[in-house]
Amino acid sequence: MTLASRLARLSADGLPRLEAQQLLLLALGRDPHDRAWLLAHDDQTLNTEAEARLSALLERHRTGEPMAYLRGEQAFFGLNLRVDRRVLAPRPDTETLVQWAIDVLSTGAPPDARVLDLGTGSGAIALALQHHSPTWRVTATDASADALAVARANAERLGLAVALRQGAWLAAVPGERFELIVSNPPYIAEGDPHLNALHHEPIGALTAGPDGLDDLRTLVAQAPEALAPGGWLLLEHGHDQGETVQALLRERGFEAVAGRTDLAGIVRCSGGRWPAAR
Repeated sequence: MTLASRLARLSADGLPRLEAQQLLLLALGRDPHDRAWLLAHDDQTLNTEAEARLSALLERHRTGEPMAYLRGEQAFFGLNLRVDRRVLAPRPDTETLVQWAIDVLSTGAPPDARVLDLGTGSGAIALALQHHSPTWRVTATDASADALAVARANAERLGLAVALRQGAWLAAVPGERFELIVSNPPYIAEGDPHLNALHHEPIGALTAGPDGLDDLRTLVAQAPEALAPGGWLLLEHGHDQGETVQALLRERGFEAVAGRTDLAGIVRCSGGRWPAAR
């Protein structure tokens, strides 16, 4: 069977064309983004070994495994990050948080601003910020040694000197102060029906108590102890949690509390500035 015929069959079976092309390229041992090669060589025959690899990939896809895990990589804010089941695959929504962090640090922060990414996972946020400005001193933490191994491998491959620490939230950086703390913590409620579609991803990076707000409450409560005067706390959260998170920030004493919307116009991030003087 030619590559063109196999691709047509995949599409006829309901697989989106882009995903079908990427899976076929992976089965052929090629870059999953090299669609130009696939179009130029679609008259070639798919051999038995490649068909077996494709069948295995299709089975993983059928069970709901994210394309990022099948590819072993995910693009994020101009970087190509390696990912697997030890970490969440970075989502486009989180780029909203990164852009807000850049905006905050670009207006009044020192050139060597200290930045803390809590619960870094693959390292996506920390590495994107370090890549944007090599003079920033970026630290990334995670409670999971497995997640930090992924983040460390990404940092080394990309040549980005992010400091990595293991520990639960601010316990990983005792006594340190930062101009910016940023986090994409777990924020899905335990028992949420959407979790059924996320069973391939680490559950500890997804859920946070009965209402999904446990970790967000902890971060808002603890962050001032690690913020420099006038420092910012920026948090990603669920699509319906903005008002609650902003209320928590105000109650804790943060100023300039606001939210940022994603491309769909949904408030996906909230944050505030800790007063310069108390």
